[in-house]
Amino acid sequence: MKLEAAQKLLFIGDSVTDCERSRPEGEGLFAALGKGYVSYVDALLQAVYPELGIRVVNKGIGGNTVRDLKNRWQEDVIQQEPDWLSIMIGINDVWRQFDTPFIKEWHVYMDEYEETLRKLVNETKPLTKGLVLMTPFYIESNEQDRMRQTMDEYGKVVQKIAEETGSLFVDTQAAFNEVLKELYPATIAWDRVHPSAAGHMVLARAFLKEIGFEWNRS
Repeated sequence: MKLEAAQKLLFIGDSVTDCERSRPEGEGLFAALGKGYVSYVDALLQAVYPELGIRVVNKGIGGNTVRDLKNRWQEDVIQQEPDWLSIMIGINDVWRQFDTPFIKEWHVYMDEYEETLRKLVNETKPLTKGLVLMTPFYIESNEQDRMRQTMDEYGKVVQKIAEETGSLFVDTQAAFNEVLKELYPATIAWDRVHPSAAGHMVLARAFLKEIGFEWNRS
């Protein structure tokens, strides 16, 4: 596995990452990491690799866009000095264009999204041992759906930046697409965005696969 002993792994993103994590610091006791994929990743790292002592931190904030991440980056990422950083952002950047179409100042369009995410990755990657970029997703099997189409385009931006910067890339949409072959979208997320426990496990598995997690390790 790519993670090494005593490293600090920080996740940052929106409500899908947040999942009721503790404030101000998303780590510690009493479900401090929230109820989502971050807590699942932490649990599996402790259960399967207990000797490594990986420290997991959750810095997700519900409703965030990449613009919000930029505004809190110094405090919530740089000052935290993580060894590994995972970024999953973009759902709200797209969603606000569809659920609040007339409030233009809430929209983060493709050019701003790409420019901001690239800047954050470029300035942070040299400070870390590893950086993971996870795509935004929309749990909708109809690829012709307008929001799904737009989300896929934002996902392509994430892939391009990952390739440019040598970051690890997690295609969360592809992971959900496999499950959607069998399950109706509302089974995994009632609003196509906020996953059930199964949906969060899909995200955790996709992340762990990319970092070389060995499920059958004894």
